[in-house]
Amino acid sequence: MRSSVPQASPRFLIIRPSAIGDVVMALPMAAAIKKACTGAFVAWIVEPSLADFLQAQPHVDHVLVWPKSWWKELLKSHRLAALVREVFQFHRRLKDLKFDKALDAQGLLRSRFLAALSGAPQRIGFDSKEPGRFLMTEILSKGPRTRTIATEYEHMMRSLGFLQNGFSLGIFIPEKDTLEAIHLVSQTVGTQPYAVFAPFTTRPQKHWIFERWVNLAHRIFHEFGLRAVLLGGPHDARAGQELAQRCAPAVNLAGKTSLLESAAVIQGARLVIGVDTGLTHMAVALKKPTIALFGATCPYIHTRTRHAVVIYKSMPCSPCRRRPTCGYAYPCMAAIHEDDIMNRARRLLDAWEDRVHANALY
Repeated sequence: MRSSVPQASPRFLIIRPSAIGDVVMALPMAAAIKKACTGAFVAWIVEPSLADFLQAQPHVDHVLVWPKSWWKELLKSHRLAALVREVFQFHRRLKDLKFDKALDAQGLLRSRFLAALSGAPQRIGFDSKEPGRFLMTEILSKGPRTRTIATEYEHMMRSLGFLQNGFSLGIFIPEKDTLEAIHLVSQTVGTQPYAVFAPFTTRPQKHWIFERWVNLAHRIFHEFGLRAVLLGGPHDARAGQELAQRCAPAVNLAGKTSLLESAAVIQGARLVIGVDTGLTHMAVALKKPTIALFGATCPYIHTRTRHAVVIYKSMPCSPCRRRPTCGYAYPCMAAIHEDDIMNRARRLLDAWEDRVHANALY
């Protein structure tokens, strides 16, 4: 935990406990608050898997780890007395930090409950169909539907007067994680340039066709000389191994890197291709040449950078999000072909090379 600011300084709590892509998109809120409010103290409530990532971000002064899974386990096993104790202890920790404003950047009942637990006199959150509006002192819309990445978080900052200029995404990667990523990549890929594939996610309707990933890895290698480095979580390791076995140029690092190490691997890549998953959003935030494949979900079309593009082929039923109506055929993802990706990859890599060349001249 970083040292706290003087008590007289304004104290903010951001509530966006999950998932990594949403946390990455909401992260500029902390920077905006810091810039607008001199000496502001900014804390963030997050689930355990994302704590290390947030603790490394320079605009976040304090990270409060919310043990959601443990609370759910206590509730499921009817250990209500233990749950009440846990909730009360968490409430005391929040109260001791004396927050002035709690910003619910999720808009769910549970995030509103966490805002109420904070004891902050001002509790501001997004409008939604979720219950618990009475727990908030102010409800904000998510703003106009512009299909630009992170617009709802930008809208909250502008509505509260914390943002005058642009809402710029970015991630800080500590040196130790960068060095570990360099070591890991050098052991598996050597000094060759590489592309990162982020093909894994928790929902099947977000997946692209497995066989096409295999073919794409071959094509990326033969045309651009880029070996595919597969990234994902521990639960993706087996699928990554199978994909790598089907495509000799591919290297499986799924389950072998921390979140910050994955960010560092992405930072070193020439190209990133991924589905709607946190690693893809991280690549966009890092402003790497990125191709995002969206179908059943479409969080954004515009990426705020000319180096990242979205391939999204709308269907009459899309975006279906969590309620597919296609009998699990997912035509929205099947409509994305290897040629679609290769064409965009050529343009992105050409533009990146032009940028590098121009920078070298000046």
